[in-house]
Amino acid sequence: MPQAPDTIATRVTGRRTVAAGVVELELKSADGKPLPAFEPGAHIDVNLAGGLMRQYSLANFQPAPDSYTIAVGLADASRGGSRYVHDSIAVGDVLRIGLPRNSFPLDPKAPCYTFISGGIGITPILSMVRWCEMARKPWRLLYAARSRTQAAYAEELASLGGERVRLHFDDEAGHVADLASFLARLRRDEQVYCCGPEPLMQVVAAQTATHPVDCVHFERFSVSAAPAGGDNRPFRVRLKSSGRELEIGADSSILDALEQAGIDHPFACREGLCRSCETEVCSGLPDHRDYVLSDTEKASNRMMMVCVSRARDGYLELNL
Repeated sequence: MPQAPDTIATRVTGRRTVAAGVVELELKSADGKPLPAFEPGAHIDVNLAGGLMRQYSLANFQPAPDSYTIAVGLADASRGGSRYVHDSIAVGDVLRIGLPRNSFPLDPKAPCYTFISGGIGITPILSMVRWCEMARKPWRLLYAARSRTQAAYAEELASLGGERVRLHFDDEAGHVADLASFLARLRRDEQVYCCGPEPLMQVVAAQTATHPVDCVHFERFSVSAAPAGGDNRPFRVRLKSSGRELEIGADSSILDALEQAGIDHPFACREGLCRSCETEVCSGLPDHRDYVLSDTEKASNRMMMVCVSRARDGYLELNL
């Protein structure tokens, strides 16, 4: 996999276990220079051994950061990334990372915030909570996990937020979290941010169906099903720079076709989750199947994720 042109060499300066199956890493610039600032909700691409690239949310927040903090949960069916972090990365190691990017931005002008997190989904939410505390903004949080031992940062959040934090542990309660009661009295201008397993986010989406659509935000780390879309029909893609045309088969993606043609293009997740493969559309109508573009961005048809999205009408020209 080609490295993105804008990367930073960082050194692992801290490592600790923050919950069962969750390791926290502190990263500082390897050359001692300041790290780029970032907004709450941002993530970084982390280059791992064997050409792997994974995205991890930044859990800390500082206006002028001297370090980045990520927390990595060991996935039940790890594709190599989380297992490598847990088993192989140690203090002193150098990791090359991408510049912070944000597909889950916090609206700094909102009057108040409601956060809902499940499991390792607490990492971007924690950054948002820390920003709210610095900005003295009203906030509240429901944090759900299977058990107390698996809830990273639960004690810190409870200490920080007091009554504003509702912790729910399935094994202690004997049932899943009551999201309906937590969301029952939302203000119309209240911003809702949710990150966690797909079933939790589906319930939150259902419970906030009548809330203004631009006030409800989701961040996905994985998907439980293929992105929604129409039938997978073959189509053609024209590359603007060379005029070359590629045939995209019904069982192939644009990214697959680019790779088969020997064309390097950035990617990471291959699931439409991270924006790494975002590409400008010059002509044609994309069939958007990603999870990161907003409704407004999709309606503009200016950009698309070539790892999952396709063509509506059989033809696309891309700025490649």
